[in-house]
Amino acid sequence: MPILPAFAEILSAAAKPLPQKRITARDANLPAIPGKAHAIIGMRRAGKTTFLKQLQAEQRALQARAPEQSIYVSFDDDRLAGIGTEQLNEMLEWHATQFAHKPSTVRTTWYLDEIQLVPGWERFVRRVLDADNANIVVSGSSAKMLSREVHTSLRGRGVESIISPFSFIEYLRHHAVDLGKHARKPQRMTSTEHALAQHHFARYLQVGGFPEVQGLDTGLRIQLLQSYVDTVMFRDVVERHEVSQVAALRWLVRHCLRNPASSLSLSKLYNDFKAQGLSVARDAVYVLFGHLVDAFLLSAVPIATDSERRRNSNPRKIYPVDHGMVIAFDRSGRPNIGHNLEVLVANELARRKAELSYVRTANGFEVDFFARFPTGEQQLVQVCADISDASTLARELRAFDDALTEHPQATCLLLVMGKTDAQALSRQDLPAHVQVQAVYAWLLESGAA
Repeated sequence: MPILPAFAEILSAAAKPLPQKRITARDANLPAIPGKAHAIIGMRRAGKTTFLKQLQAEQRALQARAPEQSIYVSFDDDRLAGIGTEQLNEMLEWHATQFAHKPSTVRTTWYLDEIQLVPGWERFVRRVLDADNANIVVSGSSAKMLSREVHTSLRGRGVESIISPFSFIEYLRHHAVDLGKHARKPQRMTSTEHALAQHHFARYLQVGGFPEVQGLDTGLRIQLLQSYVDTVMFRDVVERHEVSQVAALRWLVRHCLRNPASSLSLSKLYNDFKAQGLSVARDAVYVLFGHLVDAFLLSAVPIATDSERRRNSNPRKIYPVDHGMVIAFDRSGRPNIGHNLEVLVANELARRKAELSYVRTANGFEVDFFARFPTGEQQLVQVCADISDASTLARELRAFDDALTEHPQATCLLLVMGKTDAQALSRQDLPAHVQVQAVYAWLLESGAA
């Protein structure tokens, strides 16, 4: 089929009322910055395409847009295989001609999914923005739509929004769980509502937030999550960067996912590669790890310091993109609730746009997270799955006190497993500057902003 008739067929369908389909609403928003192309990025299967369709539906419903003023096109459609920027121009021309009899002062918004499949798409988007006659929202594989590449390819005309796996609030929404009118004010929830929240939190802690794994049994869920990782390795790293050290890459991925929330020294890792008989240069280890971070599979949290040298010479703590992957790659056979919780909290803090580091004091104490928020607020966060041992509590409090000498403007938050733990601690004579919360309650409150 020639390209233009294919576009006519696709756009005719796209300009009609949307079919009724249940979409779990995401809490992400597009920054209100005029004259910018919005790029939706994130790890594969986190829900970028669904988010585009959510934006389209919201625009049509809330802004009373006519269907032809809000168009979604997926370039993964086989009818559009092999097109170039000339056909993108034809797309706009066909649309303008088709709806010339319906003049409007409202600019059409184009939601262009998998746009990276069209060579030269960046020039097309810049030209549309310069003409100032349409809004553009693009999304695509993390293999081609990395954050820094959006800025480079669009020459400052792009702004990105990251779509992550479901937060706890989104998880509850997906499963149609109603915690009552005080759901985002846990201090006002009833005992029954707290019990329901903790029940679903326990499930969320085990399953994670990837949309497609919801409702699957354990075996299928693990298989699907492992397939996601394989896809990232081979499509977003091996194919894209022409990586030849596949065995080293696979070993690196397994090591990081089987040791979540742990410190990773890339220099030590290089020695481990040698011990395993894997031939890889020291610099290549850093490069491979960087590719995995770029593909959103992992995040690396540095030590809190103003010294660039100290930051680079100290290990980084590694967190998978979703806590569900902890179970999918665990080989110990033992419950690993502590690591699950810490991964979950790291990703939630990142979702709230915190700049993260960890604190290691001069006396050898460690605080899990030092979070700097866009508002300027600073917070020291400890995550503790089991606080029943008095010595554990004493160590966590001592770490806070030590860290405050270096970060005196920070507040202190101790996150514990459940309501009972939080209540037990609140009855103790804790320092006034330490706030204690159950993780599930903190997650519910965090969704209220």
